[in-house]
Amino acid sequence: MKYAIDSREMRIIEDYTIKQAGVPAVELMERAALAVVDVITNNINKDDRICVVCGKGNNGGDGAAIARLLFMRGYDVTIIPAGVGAAPAGSLLELQLEKARSLGVPIENRNKLDEYNIIIDAIFGIGLTRPVSGVYEQIINEINNNKGMIFSVDVPSGISADDGKVLNVAVKAHRTITFGFMKKGLLFYPGAWYAGKITVADIGLSPEAALQLEAPAFYYEPEDLSLLPDRPAYSHKGTFGRVLVIAGSKGMSGAAFLSAKAAYRMGAGLVKVLTSEANRTIIQSLLPEALFASYDEIDYSEESGRSRLLEDLSWASAVVIGPGLGKGDLAFWLLDIVLTEARVPVIVDADAINILSERLNQANLMPEKRMERLSEYLKPQSIITPHLMELTRLTGKTVSDIQDNLIDTAAACSYNNEIVYVIKDAKTIVAHKGRYYINTSGNNGMATGGSGDVLTGIIAALLAQGMDSYHASCLGVYIHGLAGDLAAHENSSYSMMASDIIESIGRVIKGIKPI
Repeated sequence: MKYAIDSREMRIIEDYTIKQAGVPAVELMERAALAVVDVITNNINKDDRICVVCGKGNNGGDGAAIARLLFMRGYDVTIIPAGVGAAPAGSLLELQLEKARSLGVPIENRNKLDEYNIIIDAIFGIGLTRPVSGVYEQIINEINNNKGMIFSVDVPSGISADDGKVLNVAVKAHRTITFGFMKKGLLFYPGAWYAGKITVADIGLSPEAALQLEAPAFYYEPEDLSLLPDRPAYSHKGTFGRVLVIAGSKGMSGAAFLSAKAAYRMGAGLVKVLTSEANRTIIQSLLPEALFASYDEIDYSEESGRSRLLEDLSWASAVVIGPGLGKGDLAFWLLDIVLTEARVPVIVDADAINILSERLNQANLMPEKRMERLSEYLKPQSIITPHLMELTRLTGKTVSDIQDNLIDTAAACSYNNEIVYVIKDAKTIVAHKGRYYINTSGNNGMATGGSGDVLTGIIAALLAQGMDSYHASCLGVYIHGLAGDLAAHENSSYSMMASDIIESIGRVIKGIKPI
């Protein structure tokens, strides 16, 4: 697990390191510059012509230090100050420019950037909050028109370190070297696209500094697959849990099949599919391992029907409801019983989300009250998995408003309640009680029918094997993305299908936890 932080949190960490751990600011700058130089020199040649474009703040100071270190290693490097005027008196930038000047590093007020094939962007750091304009806009456009390789220091200039938004114009880097911790703005689009390949460089920030943060966001890396539940040798199928998938309607068998098969591939001991009788042949042919039960055998107008459903709920270790379910009377009845009577974690997906949205609409609530009412419908540790359009129906907000404020929306949805929100987007967020996980795996090939049903089955299997709702959701999202990455590698992002993601689950896990 690694933290992802914003500009405010980074300032807290730096301040703690300087004041409490006693590391001078200039020493941190030297460490940062050295980290950048190490990355750059592994990716360029001695005959390259390098230009470091420095802004007027500390990011510019980093750039001047980088230029000096490259010059001392024998590289052809020139500093070009961005903007006008001298460096602020007494600043770290002034100090670094003077060091560079004393060694003979060329500092030129203006050159054509097309004279260089390596550009190092050190114009703005993490503190940029207003739109880029004037001479800065002009030089960023010049950088982007350069045909060479572009490296950005900490964040691409013009990108918000907090949310990844483009502040009018931004550097399109091939590589970004960020310091200490991943910045949230490098994970979300469009910032992730502008950043290129990202290196998180250790510059010796105090290990205790991150403890000063209240609830930082985090993301997973491959080693975090060690969080997978253990598989004891002395076990049986009941050891690994029982998943009940309430999904599908007449002519809509695919969602139920995909969720159920994904649950088996993710390690569930038993999976039962409760669906329309019309789906029996397809489910039992494609997935003979699954138990099957039919809606048609349930008379939901009679107490006997309720009792039958309660038996299935008492059998389960985790419940999925919603994929392909439809929004008929039976679907409403099934959802009501599941949400009021289930004593195990429930994943609310697809049509079940839309049913809840209709209930919120009927209540005629203002947007700020809708999530409060939703928390009354769902029990603690329930998981709800909306994509952005489903989230608009839940919250009453527009898609553009959610996209522009994805972090704030996630935090607002999950604040002060026990529900886990899996907000599905190009960068899926899992939010719970004001904390959130930002997913880094996955690709555009996963934007295909059934992909969400696979994710639901993966999370359900982890729940059934004993993981809590929040961590099962986080790890499930990560594994889903890794399986999608492997499927895209083998089939191409154009050609992959949801079933390819399922078939990749085992290979992803085997690669980390070989038998």
